[in-house]
Amino acid sequence: MSVILGIDIGGSGIKGAPVDTRTGKLAGERWRIPTPEGAAPDDVKQVVAELVAHFGLPGAVGVTFPGIVQRGRTLSAANVHPDWVGLDADALFSEATGHEVHLINDADAAGLAEARFGAGQGVQGTVMVLTFGTGIGSALIHNGVLIPNTELGHLWLRDKHAESWASDRARELDDLNWKQWSKRASTYLQHLELLFSPDLFIIGGGVSKKADKWQDHLNVERSRVVPATLLNEAGIIGAAMMAAGNAPDLEAQLDSPAPAKETTRKTAGRKPAAGKAAAKKTGKGD
Repeated sequence: MSVILGIDIGGSGIKGAPVDTRTGKLAGERWRIPTPEGAAPDDVKQVVAELVAHFGLPGAVGVTFPGIVQRGRTLSAANVHPDWVGLDADALFSEATGHEVHLINDADAAGLAEARFGAGQGVQGTVMVLTFGTGIGSALIHNGVLIPNTELGHLWLRDKHAESWASDRARELDDLNWKQWSKRASTYLQHLELLFSPDLFIIGGGVSKKADKWQDHLNVERSRVVPATLLNEAGIIGAAMMAAGNAPDLEAQLDSPAPAKETTRKTAGRKPAAGKAAAKKTGKGD
């Protein structure tokens, strides 16, 4: 079955859509429910179950998570409730939904989607996808194979914690213009280039919507740097790919996904994370 439900857990919203995993295109409108305040496991599982029921698709479901995911267990919780640490989240969501659910780190999901259907389509070698938001998420892919949970936003650049210094949130907090932020981001990219020698950097997250502001100011030695193209769809698409077991084949030349509409259900009685405070809960974009 090629149409799989993908769900992306973000700081302010949890979004889902059916995805045609052969083409990377959404097969229906996105549906969005506000993320419960605090993002505790029991509250989040109820939202995920509601999304699964809303779409009514049979088969497996892919879900992103803003933290380390290893064999279905969530092992970090920097931006969500601490009860996620050590939790068998695959089992939690599978029991709540009645479907076989597969979790994947949110940046890894975006990386899979961008490498297969987005800015990295057809690129051989090493592709590194970086999502700049409240923090910095990373996905490392070599010839279509994902090396999961790299968490490269937590590298140190001498006395600077990378995501605390070069994220989009750091740009806002330090009141940097785009050229000033690009200088910091270039320092970070140059360090990654030294360590991994990627053929291509793909820059995603919130900053990808404003590529014209920074693209000409980023400087690296050998690698190409391009903005991500799938934007808010990347996590949903990558989650569905994970659930489908659809490992990316970078030799395939498929069309990029068409944009889809998003519907938001406003919930009475549920207290959503609000505005900028909610967006700060995940550094991988929402």
